[in-house]
Amino acid sequence: MKNQKSGVWASIKRFLPYFKPYKKIFVFDLFCVFVATLIELAFPQIVRIVTNDAMNTGGIDLSLMTIVVLALIGMRLIEVFCKFFMVKWGHMSGAYVERDLRENLFRHYQELPHSFYDNNKIGTLMSRISTDLFEITEFAHHCPEEFFMAAIKIIGIFVIMMFFNVPVTLCLFAVMPFMILFAVFYNKKMRATFKKNRVQMGDLNATVEDSLAGVRVVKSFANEEVEQQKFEQGNVKFLKIKEQNYQYMASYNVGLRIMDAIMYVMILVLAAVFQLRIDLLVTYVLYATTLLTSIKAIADYTEQFQKGITAFERYSEIMDIPVDLCDKPDAKELTDVKGDVKFDKVCFRYIDGDKDVLHDIDIDIKQGEVLAIVGPSGGGKTTLASLVPRFYDVTGGRILVDGNDVRDVTLKSLRQNIGVVQQDVYLFWGTVADNIRYGKLDATMEEVMLAAKLAGADEFISKMPDGYDSYVGERGVKLSGGQKQRISIARVFLKNPPILILDEATSALDNESEVLVQKSLDQLSHGRTTVVIAHRLSTIRNATKIVVLTEKGVVEQGTHEQLMQQDGLYKKLYDLSSSAGNSICW
Repeated sequence: MKNQKSGVWASIKRFLPYFKPYKKIFVFDLFCVFVATLIELAFPQIVRIVTNDAMNTGGIDLSLMTIVVLALIGMRLIEVFCKFFMVKWGHMSGAYVERDLRENLFRHYQELPHSFYDNNKIGTLMSRISTDLFEITEFAHHCPEEFFMAAIKIIGIFVIMMFFNVPVTLCLFAVMPFMILFAVFYNKKMRATFKKNRVQMGDLNATVEDSLAGVRVVKSFANEEVEQQKFEQGNVKFLKIKEQNYQYMASYNVGLRIMDAIMYVMILVLAAVFQLRIDLLVTYVLYATTLLTSIKAIADYTEQFQKGITAFERYSEIMDIPVDLCDKPDAKELTDVKGDVKFDKVCFRYIDGDKDVLHDIDIDIKQGEVLAIVGPSGGGKTTLASLVPRFYDVTGGRILVDGNDVRDVTLKSLRQNIGVVQQDVYLFWGTVADNIRYGKLDATMEEVMLAAKLAGADEFISKMPDGYDSYVGERGVKLSGGQKQRISIARVFLKNPPILILDEATSALDNESEVLVQKSLDQLSHGRTTVVIAHRLSTIRNATKIVVLTEKGVVEQGTHEQLMQQDGLYKKLYDLSSSAGNSICW
């Protein structure tokens, strides 16, 4: 119980600073709550005055009634203004906080390393930036208002009732501790189920996102029923958690209804025992109704409170993940890059790995040279290339660009000078021009078209219905593999980096597309320092240096001719590919 409370209070204390930029709106909103609540508390008093006067005089005094009517109209106008501000600007304060949280979370997503995305589902992350943050904004607006209003009503009613009859008031409020203990007990139960709800909803979203993203694979294998079963399993699990949640909520509300009945019965019994006047009995009933309404509001918004706190805890879990690839305080800009790259005793191990993927790698690449990395799958080829733009950080040794340790320069300046063409091309939703322009956001249409021509993409783009304004579909689904790859090459042309990494860029293409793309890559590599992760041996014969990388590290390196003379692993594989009449795929 103690840990539960400390967790809630820790989350609240951490959440409060998000209100700071909007404290004026927040404070005035609570002031409006205060005024509106006082007006509501004044109504039973007015009824008591009118009732008492009617009892004493045997009728209603018109002059008194006129004053009462005017007072009620004035109070109602003030209350209407307060309610308008509460509904509009109270909600807006929550929306402002939601916007800030979403911006912070999205920025943090952008800064998290590749290793984070290796271990998390995109659907779950999307749930945190959408559903969770909506719950937080509802919590940010409603809970402070409703709990503050309930506190004013409970304290105000207690003070007012004490002036009427102390014993009756104390007897009625003696029920309150039981209501509070009852609420605390069920709040703990509900909070646990709300957290389970959030986790399961994230998993369910991830299942949907995964299935829809791979819908063409699903259909090609006729596995629609399999995907439906996977979804139904998650959906049923979510339903069971909801059932448990609603079980606690139902018990909570039934308990409050029983306490309602007890309080009304107590008022009638106490009125008879203490011989209360009719006007006081009416006033007690009205205030008891208000009091019970306040307790119900607390019960209703306790659910919102628990959802909001749970959502904020999930938000905090992500924000607490360290950004291990960040700029040093004294990091400098990498400028005037020539393209010299050096791997100096580089070692690397994944966070959850038990052994090094790379160990003591020493490779020196001079400006304009082409380094080809070949080797069997699992040897660390892609990992080695990914260390240059710091998609991961070395765990030993260092990587130098023009003599600068990549960890000593800003990430942005480093990556601005490196172009990457990957095997798995990702095109964003939008037009062909939009996707090419991603390499240089302020590029003119002329620059975009020139980049496309250099990449050998202009010919097929010109034949599309809307040319460069043609939409590529989600992830470029309207284009062939070769077309997508040439568009990705065009955007690297537009970026014009001095260092280039080609990560098996032609491995997924058919022979005709591979020839076209290879020509584009040759054009792109000209004059740039290039690291090629080779898929076919025939594509890297002219490389300045070829490195054979296995699980044991670099076992051979040299030019094609030198490696052929060494009569080692490279020569055996090259001879095997030649005798087979085509290139072997690693």
